Amino acid sequence: MLTVVRVHLPSDIPIVGCELTPYVLLRRFDSTLSTDDVLESSPLDGHFLRYKWYRVQSDKNVAVCSIHPSEPATMQCVGCLKAKIPISKSYHCTAKCFSDAWQHHRALHDRAANAVNENGNEEDEVFGRYNSSNSNLSGSASSASLTNGYAAPMYPAGIRNGNETWFEVGRSKTYTPTADDIGHVLKFECSVVDAVTKSPVGQASTLQTNRVIPAPSPIPRRIIRVDGMGHLDLDRRMTSSGTFTALSYNVLSETCASNDLYSYCPPWALSWPYRRQNLLREIVGYAADIICLQEVQNDHYDEFFAPELDKHGYHSLFKRKTTEVSSGNTIDGCATFFRRDKFSHVKKYEVEFNKAAQSLTEAMIPTAQKKTALNRLVKDNVALIVVLETKVNNQLVDNLGKRQLLCVANTHVHVQQDLKDVKLWQVHTLLKGLEKIATSADIPMLVCGDFNSVPGSAPHALLAMGKVDPSHPDLTVDPLNILRPHSKLVHQLPLVSAYSSFARTAGLAFEQHKRRLDGGTNEPLFTSVTRDFVGTLDYIFYTADSLVVESLLELLDEESLRKDTALPSPGWSSDHIALLAEFRCCKNKSRH
Repeated sequence: MLTVVRVHLPSDIPIVGCELTPYVLLRRFDSTLSTDDVLESSPLDGHFLRYKWYRVQSDKNVAVCSIHPSEPATMQCVGCLKAKIPISKSYHCTAKCFSDAWQHHRALHDRAANAVNENGNEEDEVFGRYNSSNSNLSGSASSASLTNGYAAPMYPAGIRNGNETWFEVGRSKTYTPTADDIGHVLKFECSVVDAVTKSPVGQASTLQTNRVIPAPSPIPRRIIRVDGMGHLDLDRRMTSSGTFTALSYNVLSETCASNDLYSYCPPWALSWPYRRQNLLREIVGYAADIICLQEVQNDHYDEFFAPELDKHGYHSLFKRKTTEVSSGNTIDGCATFFRRDKFSHVKKYEVEFNKAAQSLTEAMIPTAQKKTALNRLVKDNVALIVVLETKVNNQLVDNLGKRQLLCVANTHVHVQQDLKDVKLWQVHTLLKGLEKIATSADIPMLVCGDFNSVPGSAPHALLAMGKVDPSHPDLTVDPLNILRPHSKLVHQLPLVSAYSSFARTAGLAFEQHKRRLDGGTNEPLFTSVTRDFVGTLDYIFYTADSLVVESLLELLDEESLRKDTALPSPGWSSDHIALLAEFRCCKNKSRH
């Protein structure tokens, strides 16, 4: 007979919009164990599994803390109610919780007050798109999928059990909590059913979750025009003809998001089922025309990012890392997405630094050192270069035979900090490849990614300045002599960092944004924040002879991240922050 041995959830804290998938271990008639589902349409040994989900509604409602959503609230901020800030933001579990979060919490009040002064619509301004569209950003969180096994939403009469009422809310193995579930416990029930009589056999296996919490939403980041015209809300921003937006974001792969490395992040907020929905909500909210993601696992690209962003009008390309060093079926890589109604795909180039390392070793390294050289240089990193053609009104532009092209490079440079020569060599190799494309096509370019190099490092200097000073300290790390002569560490691409545009603005309105830049390099103070590292690793470079920065996604300050936390966190689901810039073509660089 078929029996259920065990049922459990990877995380017992359910979040609105994040699908719950119980682990169900079965023992078959022959005593073998299996986790395969057994459907009514395909019974096993004359039996199948029946699932039910219940919302357990207590006679006493419990509010949850806005900072620690797994804890019940014991106090409420009256100022939030007066400022008409969403009520969920007003709850705290303890006086210490409220005190520790005060700097961040006060910012909610200040921004609400400023929004009222500017346009009288404080809620749209302060909380923006994240609060208005949570339920529509992904297939798993859409109204269609939130029916949870029903053809249409239906709520049978509740079952009373002491001071609780159980409302049946789902009849499939998985369940996606809705806003109606917030503050309530969910109960999962799995029964073995006789395929002939349709009657349950034996006792049902059950589990109960903690209370459902809303998906934490950080304060939205505004788009800031760098021409002094103030900020534009993401929901209301209209991209003018001839402009486009590009996003770069390291999304932190599941294989890298270990509890040991990020012990400060609650396990439920570090789980992939939660993070993927939070990341998708954030990415879709930016509404970028081009999206460059790094650290995307190949299975997550195939099963999640590509199909979900396809629903929002994006075509995508993916280059996974090579496997000389990495092993296993889940390997991350670079994924580039672009809006089908704004661009068409012309050509793709894949850069495998391993191949370049093998060629370099064959040409330059003595035979006795080849193995040592390959061990140092072969790190599986890649870059994805995509050439796009612009569309207007969903049609390709043909201006007297001229094609409006754009080249977008997306890369993730090696992480190991002591391999400074390898980082610089990878960046130099990429730039040399881009130079060849620029020579043949005369085309505007974007170079995006996680370069794992801080401002002022040799790779950053090469990107931003077009050369590396021969006295740069990074050049002292070159055991293979692959960086010599230093005079070869140059390129001719007129690259400028998009976020350095903040440094060229004038006026009081931009002072807070300038304070978030490093004074020496004009780069952001940080794009990655963990307990062990705070600094900038991510950049968007553009060719300044053909593109102009119109606006930028505002940078975060440490107050925005709260003083007592690091990334990832319940609000921000990567250890990096996203960068976004809006560009305008200032010169037609195209080929007949």
